[in-house]
Amino acid sequence: MSQPASARPVPSRTAVPTEADLPRVGDLVVARNRKWNGAAHWVVPGVALGEDEHGWWIYQGSGEFISRPGMALHTRTDAVLFVPREGAYAATFYDDANPGEFRVYVDLAWDLEWHRIRGSASDGRGAVEFHMVDMDLDVIRSAVNGVFVDDEDEFEEHGASMDYPEWLVAAVRDECGRLVAAVTEGYGPFGGVAEEWLARGREAAREDHE
Repeated sequence: MSQPASARPVPSRTAVPTEADLPRVGDLVVARNRKWNGAAHWVVPGVALGEDEHGWWIYQGSGEFISRPGMALHTRTDAVLFVPREGAYAATFYDDANPGEFRVYVDLAWDLEWHRIRGSASDGRGAVEFHMVDMDLDVIRSAVNGVFVDDEDEFEEHGASMDYPEWLVAAVRDECGRLVAAVTEGYGPFGGVAEEWLARGREAAREDHE
């Protein structure tokens, strides 16, 4: 029987990956998220575009099948997922082609890890899984409502039902405040670099289909 989350050793915000586990350009990347109690959450495929001083960028094209327990759908738009070198979050960037209002969607997260899948994907590419614990809170930049924090109620509910430790609650809230400022002011990866990565992903996808 596994230990309750509150009794486990304190996990890191971002695990230090080995070079072998890190995604390489063209790798299939499966983002596999879970909740603090170990319950499965979203699974989203993508393709590694590369890295920069901020972190790693993964293209997630439209029409991809994604799922979580109780929900499954095909994506309606292109996006690029960003995984930071340091930080307790992962961010998804959209552009004006997105049929919804979201332009930046930041998931507060914990215990971010890369795991290379031994062997290769069915098309011969390498394959990597990106794992993280989804911590409920989201920092969103909306084309309609500006920058705001979402799912405060879920964070409170899960804090009680999943027994979040006090240190974790404090750390996630601190990171949330930092990210609100970063998204609002356009710091670091939120300063417009995602547009270039999204364009690069679309071009690579077009070349794959030619």
